[in-house]
Amino acid sequence: MIDDRNKAARDLLAFYAEAGVDAAVGETATDRLSGDLPAATQSPGIDQTPPSASLPRKERGGAPEQAAMSAPPPAPDAAVMAAREAARNAASLDELRGILERFEGCGLKASASRLVFADGNPKARLMLVGEAPGSEEDRQGLPFVGRSGQLLDRMLAAIGLDRTKVYIANIVPWRPPGNRTPTPVETQICLPFIKRQIELADPDILVTVGQPSTGALLGIQGITKNRGRWFPYQTGTREIRAMPMLHPAYLLRSPIAKRLAWRDMLAIKTALG
Repeated sequence: MIDDRNKAARDLLAFYAEAGVDAAVGETATDRLSGDLPAATQSPGIDQTPPSASLPRKERGGAPEQAAMSAPPPAPDAAVMAAREAARNAASLDELRGILERFEGCGLKASASRLVFADGNPKARLMLVGEAPGSEEDRQGLPFVGRSGQLLDRMLAAIGLDRTKVYIANIVPWRPPGNRTPTPVETQICLPFIKRQIELADPDILVTVGQPSTGALLGIQGITKNRGRWFPYQTGTREIRAMPMLHPAYLLRSPIAKRLAWRDMLAIKTALG
């Protein structure tokens, strides 16, 4: 009986970890549906300003750096403008990565474990761009390393490619909590960085993996009808060929669609010559 309870507890913790719950906010659980919350746990109203909020920073306690770290991100419009300016200043991929490490305009950075910038060969002729990191990508700091990433590796191997011959990144470089879909605002804030990343990598062929990256980079909707078709993409310095492709996560859910993905992979192989 004890073993069953221990196993159930471990399974529950594993579920929480996968959903992005990785921090405790109290020593005991609070039933927030009971209506009998202690005063300390009730949500403050607009008139319940903590006494320390009106004190100067020096009298509140804590280092100024801690107060700065807890500051909310800027307004979306300001964050987008800051992202554009920051991305424009990157002269190399290494500089772009450093700028992203310091960028505070996207709230996803606070909940993610680390930045997931890219993997593979930045000088490769083929670049693939997905949507956002998942839990395994967040742990390793590399894009496409979970189940869908393993399938992507097998798809690339089928046409004679591996990660030394491709460059892989995501629209959003931080994992959204619980692997949720990034919001349109989060995508717009991160978009200048991935566009600059593509410009600096300067591939011959760009593959947008899944509808979110296809919509963000190519401005087209309908991954099913547009997959396997070639579209022009302006890198900022020249025009290259871009193709939408079904996301490996979708292929895991719908194996029958793998025949379509195989056609796309053959088209990519032909384009690479």
